[in-house]
Amino acid sequence: MPSFAPLHTLSALATACMGAVLLLGAPQAAAQGTVNALCSTDAGWCEAAATAFTRETGIKVLQAHKGTGEIGAQLRAEAANPKTDIWWGGTGDPFLQAAEQGLLEPYRPAYINDLHDWSVRQYAMSQNMVGGFYTSAMGFGFNTDLLKKKKLAEPKCWADLIKPEYKGEIEISHPATSGTAYTVIAGLVQQMGEEPAFDYLKKLHKNVTSYTRSGQAQAPNVAKGEVAIGVSFIFGFERWRHDKFPVKTAAPCEGTGFEIGGIALVKGARNKENARRYYDWLMSPAGQSIGAKAGSLQSPANKTFKPDPRVPSMADVKLIKYDFEKYGKAAERKRLIDRWTREVESQPR
Repeated sequence: MPSFAPLHTLSALATACMGAVLLLGAPQAAAQGTVNALCSTDAGWCEAAATAFTRETGIKVLQAHKGTGEIGAQLRAEAANPKTDIWWGGTGDPFLQAAEQGLLEPYRPAYINDLHDWSVRQYAMSQNMVGGFYTSAMGFGFNTDLLKKKKLAEPKCWADLIKPEYKGEIEISHPATSGTAYTVIAGLVQQMGEEPAFDYLKKLHKNVTSYTRSGQAQAPNVAKGEVAIGVSFIFGFERWRHDKFPVKTAAPCEGTGFEIGGIALVKGARNKENARRYYDWLMSPAGQSIGAKAGSLQSPANKTFKPDPRVPSMADVKLIKYDFEKYGKAAERKRLIDRWTREVESQPR
């Protein structure tokens, strides 16, 4: 005669089986662990990407938003015990410096042929430790209402910014914390020669009202009328122009530098698999298209989808031949920033 389990045992088994069925039927977005990220592009893009990735994969993104200079210093401080898995967005020079210092993990994605040549070159230059995430040109944004009110002409060239009438009207970021400002300095050095570039930076300093921690501050400050002119990447100002703020942009008539934003895995990461998944998603059309949706109008690295029509074209921008390899070196960055601090920042305004 067969024996039967007690009723309470059967009830427990049924509950367990139901739980197993629910787990088997659960969507892919069930909890899949975490990834620790640092993001240096616009905060809106950082937040939107993290939210969308978590919704799609179930992986929780623990992410902080900081300038590239700050993150480079953080990774150096944490080298013996890394707390970050992936770093993405922001100017590429600090990424290349981190690669040179052995702080990043090589990764060459299988979809490399889906990326623009300028993105692929970053992989080759850094022994696959840094990918090119987006690109954009350096320039000016200005508040047209403020300029009219102050009877000031719209700047079109680097030479315009050092005219006496712009004293106290210009805002730029600080090169010690902002990759954007370092790109300005390195670009001018390559364009003018080092001595003329530093003479120019001293004259520009007299017209600067403040140096911000981040290169992302200039666009909103110009749009809201807190400052007349901002020096930063052109794409940042374009969002405010499209949103009907009194903002216009100009690419310097003499020529200008540009950035290739970076993306990298951190050496010694604790959540390597989830970091790779986040990296691949960020480089996919889904991840790359988040930028424009969040108001970040850089030109994306992935060429397999149609970018947002608001992304400014660089076809008519006179770009210099920017030497990312030389000016991506840690020693060169330190040398130029030290010289700027010593010879430019120390001067009265």
